[in-house]
Amino acid sequence: MSPIVQHLALGVEYDGSLFHGWQRQVAQRSIQQILEEALTRIADAPIALIAAGRTDAGVHATQQVVGFASSAKRPLSAWTRGTNSLLPRELSVRWAVPVPAHFHPRYSATSRRYQYVLLESERAPSIARQFVTWSAAALDDAAMHRAAQLLLGEHDFTSFRSAACQAKSPNRCVFSIAVRRFDDLVVVDVTANAFLQHMVRNIVGGLLQVGRRERPVAWVGEVLMARDRSLVGPTAPPTGLYLVDVQYGVEFEFPRARPPAILRAAGDVW
Repeated sequence: MSPIVQHLALGVEYDGSLFHGWQRQVAQRSIQQILEEALTRIADAPIALIAAGRTDAGVHATQQVVGFASSAKRPLSAWTRGTNSLLPRELSVRWAVPVPAHFHPRYSATSRRYQYVLLESERAPSIARQFVTWSAAALDDAAMHRAAQLLLGEHDFTSFRSAACQAKSPNRCVFSIAVRRFDDLVVVDVTANAFLQHMVRNIVGGLLQVGRRERPVAWVGEVLMARDRSLVGPTAPPTGLYLVDVQYGVEFEFPRARPPAILRAAGDVW
């Protein structure tokens, strides 16, 4: 008789500054490797994970969603508390939920949400420097917000993709994007059906030029329509970027996502 296979989704949180990205890589410390090794010990059998998205080195997550199948009979607490007891402090499983066999963390997702946190300060931060991107220049967050609205809707985002991006199509649909200030923190909050490699960081790189008054608001729309990556300029660092939510259809009910810890004291950012 064949063993009963259970399909599970996990909500995962991590400090990306201590990993070389999500995906397994030779001779590099990855989130996928460390988490698979811990889950394998819990299951006493090899576990292979699929993630909703592959975050780059230095990028954080408060709600990465991963999925796997296992024939091991374990309570949900074993997949959360048990796994966490085997993980380093910079990586943790927040929740575990049984899912049907057809659930796929990537292809079942209807949207992803990222937040990018900028710290506006005359001096570089000593504390939490790996969780924000520092801007010595004052930022016109209102102008950045107006420029960001030019990216709403479905477009060819070639101008905002990495040269190494392997996506078959450059078309993506941005459902919402906002730039909001919380004292000396400026947050770019963007939700789309999916993202190209470095898309959010390149968008932020462009918006920073508007915020520093180096470019007019309309320039962001012009860059988008030009479909030319060279026009955007430098990619923003990974330090300020967080994957904060992955949404699925009503068939899948997962615990509520939450914003980065650095923003929770800033008030209602959700």
